[in-house]
Amino acid sequence: MADTFHTQIVSILPKLRVQALALTRNRAQSEDLVQDAVCNALNARDSFIPGTNFAAWMHRILRNRFISDLRKQRVTADIDDVPGELLSSKADHEDRLAVKDLGYALARLPDDQREALILVVLQGMSYQELAESTGCAVGTAKSRVFRARRQLEAWMTGDLPENDGLRQRASALREEVGRRQMAGNAARPSVSHG
Repeated sequence: MADTFHTQIVSILPKLRVQALALTRNRAQSEDLVQDAVCNALNARDSFIPGTNFAAWMHRILRNRFISDLRKQRVTADIDDVPGELLSSKADHEDRLAVKDLGYALARLPDDQREALILVVLQGMSYQELAESTGCAVGTAKSRVFRARRQLEAWMTGDLPENDGLRQRASALREEVGRRQMAGNAARPSVSHG
């Protein structure tokens, strides 16, 4: 049994890493979260019931560990504190800009919707497995994915109302990046040909 248990842990590690990165949005923190979740699972292996969904059990352990760590830290970062250079790209690289826009939109989704979308779309988890791993009803799992998709699509296609908070924050952020770029260009010494 222990050998099978360890084999199952090793095989699910890539999916746990994706989920942890989606939750933490930081590579180092995500690796720590995966390690902590695996340690928790090893300590609680007697509570796993053979024949039940091991993946859902592991995803729930990881998610619970993340929530527990959040409660301990209560550290948040405001988008206004992020340097503009990290959120901007050159205009001639439209693909990179679109990826950054998508990343920005994903980051602005509520945690439960972002997690649900990533687990279903990127990891191929079923709604039933998502519900089991997050401790919610299947209908709630479906709703979270639907709302996340709808929000991302609306933001990426520009179909949000003008008074939408996400649109306003994104617009203010782009204006700030533009001001910083202009200020940086103005601060460069000009060469006179005289």
